[in-house]
Amino acid sequence: MRRREFITVLGGTAAWPMAARAQRPAKTPLIGVLVPGTRATHGEWFAALAQRLRELGWIEGRTITFEYRFAEGRTDRAADIAAEFVRLPVDTIVTSASLPTLAARGATARIPIVSAGVADAVGSGIVASLARPGGNVTGISVLFTDLAGKRLELLREVAPGIRRLGILTNAENPGAVLEIRAVQEIARPLGFEVVTPDVRHPEDILAAFDTFKGRIDALYVIADPLVTAHRSRINTLTLQARLPSMHSLREWVEAGGLISYGPNMLIIFRRAGEFVDKILRGTRPKDIPVEQPTKFDLAINITTAKALGVTVPDRLLILADQTIE
Repeated sequence: MRRREFITVLGGTAAWPMAARAQRPAKTPLIGVLVPGTRATHGEWFAALAQRLRELGWIEGRTITFEYRFAEGRTDRAADIAAEFVRLPVDTIVTSASLPTLAARGATARIPIVSAGVADAVGSGIVASLARPGGNVTGISVLFTDLAGKRLELLREVAPGIRRLGILTNAENPGAVLEIRAVQEIARPLGFEVVTPDVRHPEDILAAFDTFKGRIDALYVIADPLVTAHRSRINTLTLQARLPSMHSLREWVEAGGLISYGPNMLIIFRRAGEFVDKILRGTRPKDIPVEQPTKFDLAINITTAKALGVTVPDRLLILADQTIE
């Protein structure tokens, strides 16, 4: 399904979240969808999950009902949404990323939770192990920390002269903190100076770029609901500062970032739909092993490279799964 169709699908369902309960057929499973970001930044992914459930026979308004809520990158909002879902109550909570998943788990130990694309589920303390998650949470762990070395390698190929690296992410996100440490450990023997400003709120983003000014040669952005909700602004500031940038997900590159290396989130969310299907058919979350992606996409924005005066090596252009012009 094409992107525009995905957004249309979600837009059609999310337009009536408060009315869903009144229209809900008796005994129809109710799915609470805790979207970490906005409709623009995360809607396509959750639409992929809903589409997969339709393919598995769950017809919205007939055999399943969704309640969509958008946290807009705010941890406090995610906690409020999770508490609301417990009060309804929903039959399953679907979310993504570490902090919203932790918020959902903190709100309930009973309602099953499926998290698509959480960063290092074990390292973040969300599950006991991948094979035996225990508790009420399962899903897909993207293990971004394992990709830190590859991302730095790719960034150095695109911008071989970099010696000072800025890292931008939400300092409150446990998964992001793990990746920061991984990047620092890899960067140190390479002789890189690493600058990591403390970003916890939207207003900290502009201050972070003031901190970066004159101190870094390139930017490494770690995906998080907070920064993703503001990715257009971040990409604009990055381009204005003429900084080559590395990202976790191709959606950032489609929005103007230079290069990304990471999992395909549409595939991950479709797979998460299959997890929800298993739970609705009676499987307990603790009996569904947490999975990890096996394929990672390389995306390069040629237009951004030209604007920065960066020459992308032919080798990377050949390897790229997606190039944007």
